[in-house]
Amino acid sequence: MDASSPVGWLCLLPPLLTIALAIVSRRVVPSLLCGVALAVALLLPSPAAARAELGEQFSWGTYLISSVTSFVAEICESHLWAALVDSSHLRVFAFTAILGMQVALIHRSGGMLGIVRWAAPMARSRRGGQVLTWMLGLVVFIDDYANTLLLGSTMRPLTDRLKISREKLAFLVDSTAAPVSGLALVSTWVATEISAMQTGYADAGIDIGNDTFGIFIQTIPSRFYILYALAFVLLCGLLCRDFGPMLTAEQAAQDAPDPGAGEDQQDTSSARAINAILPILVTVGVVLCLLVSTGAAAAQVSTLPPISDWQAWGQVIGQGDSYLSLVYGALAGLATILGLNLVQRTMSSSSVLQSMNEGFLHVLPALIILWLAWTLSRLTGEEFLGTGEYLAGWVSQTSLPAYLMPTIVFLLASGIAFSTGTSWGTMAILMPIVIPLVNGLLTQQLGQPPAADHYLLTASIGSVLAGAIFGDHCSPISDTTILSSRSSDCDHIAHVRTQIPYALTVGAVAICLGTLPAGFGLSSWLLLPAGLVALTLILLALGRPVRQTSS
Repeated sequence: MDASSPVGWLCLLPPLLTIALAIVSRRVVPSLLCGVALAVALLLPSPAAARAELGEQFSWGTYLISSVTSFVAEICESHLWAALVDSSHLRVFAFTAILGMQVALIHRSGGMLGIVRWAAPMARSRRGGQVLTWMLGLVVFIDDYANTLLLGSTMRPLTDRLKISREKLAFLVDSTAAPVSGLALVSTWVATEISAMQTGYADAGIDIGNDTFGIFIQTIPSRFYILYALAFVLLCGLLCRDFGPMLTAEQAAQDAPDPGAGEDQQDTSSARAINAILPILVTVGVVLCLLVSTGAAAAQVSTLPPISDWQAWGQVIGQGDSYLSLVYGALAGLATILGLNLVQRTMSSSSVLQSMNEGFLHVLPALIILWLAWTLSRLTGEEFLGTGEYLAGWVSQTSLPAYLMPTIVFLLASGIAFSTGTSWGTMAILMPIVIPLVNGLLTQQLGQPPAADHYLLTASIGSVLAGAIFGDHCSPISDTTILSSRSSDCDHIAHVRTQIPYALTVGAVAICLGTLPAGFGLSSWLLLPAGLVALTLILLALGRPVRQTSS
């Protein structure tokens, strides 16, 4: 057994079983329950341990009864309940439920139909619809949860009308939300990313003082997967070419009736874009204001920095309470649409209550999946199975050339995020290990400690941040993957099956024209254009235009 995990390599089995069952059976909830059950079973005392503890008093009957009782109690009380009552999880549940109600009211009051009519001139074709979705995804950069839930629900009527498949919409949303939030200098991700970096440098004995934000910015060009993923989403829209399962899904959307037909039975004269635009703007605005106020309080800033000081703004917003901000932002948006309905008198009280109930029921499956995914993530965490720590420890004990570290770190971060479903957790696990490890390898190679911004250090940090999102995109137990499929009203496993080939394609380019040559010192500014050309050629070679059919 490895010191980083009480069960050694067996710690890999629960997430792998969950992912395999989910892909094969296409049923996420039973798969997650099986993974949780296996994880709990691995943590129970073995017969040998029980026999050693009880000696002659050991009996198989007593052991089996005790094991079954402990097994049920551990699953229900110690893990499922603990994951449910976690304060941050409850706020995410509240945000998701409230936003589901808000979106349902926006839809019933004609807001979605108004958005479709408003955006129609900018998206008259499949190409325009996909590019518009990508552009709007870049606008909501503050938070990935808000991005996925708002963008998928808002764009679904328009993409349905253009016969863009729900799988494609989920891909557009998912592959934009986390990358843009992870790259933005002002977002709910910044504090986690910078804090993990500071911990890693401190563990390596490197004093970076006030240079943290500067080094953070230097890592942006070496986050190859993130940059290529955003570019690939745009290229898919511009070229209107697809391959693999996504091509099949897109063709099925062309050949099938409009998936939105018959859903909206409201009079088209009730279309009001303001009923969608104003609540969404209020939601985003309140989230941003609360992030600033809570961040300023946490950073003990008495006066806000100048608009031009992005470093200061990034530190303030990065320290804001994102979960609190999301909940009250969603509440403000819900209050706004209720107020608009009161003024316009578009719906009766019974219709309002019915719509809110339908909105909650629509996101309820996502809440259940999130609950189980967080339970499994808790079990695979450091406190219990230590899956991520086991993988990271295995790499750190292996003698590796320094120039391969960006690639190895990228693959390791991908594996941890894929297995645990959390990109933030992956960053927190790996950064304190990777920075001291790379620093030590460079010290041996150079004969002296490297500079804090040595290209291999910044490339390895970028690989942690990019690999965490790559694994997150491929994982069926990732929270953003779950929310993307739910907001797009797409079957969850169908979203995973269609997105994985695209994520793997971008990941392969990120290695071949990113982490590998970057490890040998090649500039990111030369690699990034080459990667864009490669992605374009891949789409042209493998992709096929969707066969258009008459509506």
